[in-house]
Amino acid sequence: MNNIFAQLSFDTPEKTGEFAQQLGSILTAGDVVLLVGDIGAGKSYLARALIQSVQDIPEDVPSPTFTLVQTYDTRIGEIWHADLYRLTGPDEVIELGLADAFETAVCLIEWPDRLGDLTPENGLTLDISVTGADARQITLASDDPTWPARMTAIHND
Repeated sequence: MNNIFAQLSFDTPEKTGEFAQQLGSILTAGDVVLLVGDIGAGKSYLARALIQSVQDIPEDVPSPTFTLVQTYDTRIGEIWHADLYRLTGPDEVIELGLADAFETAVCLIEWPDRLGDLTPENGLTLDISVTGADARQITLASDDPTWPARMTAIHND
């Protein structure tokens, strides 16, 4: 069970995007961000804002809904953005090469419940809830005790 250590509220997509940019500024190879939320909660939006913020030249960042994984070379190293919605189990995760990427890249994982026992213990869970037309609440949780300290650079304006 992930330990909740913060809840942040954002009243506009732009503020959610600013949070994603701040998060991107502290990530390093081996970090796994688990994006939880209903369809339409903003998982892909947050991932897109984060990825574009660490690219030298921001490029189009499509949702990996159909490709399952998109990779990007960025200032912080390689980023893997995965959407596991269509997977049926952890065996398919292994086929995608995600287990290896967890060690060497920054991984942004939508629908992380599909990981099963492959879920990294050091991951940061962002549980995104819709609280209004454009408003979101993001609950931050992790079993890794280093995340709360690392997140001190992230603030809720």
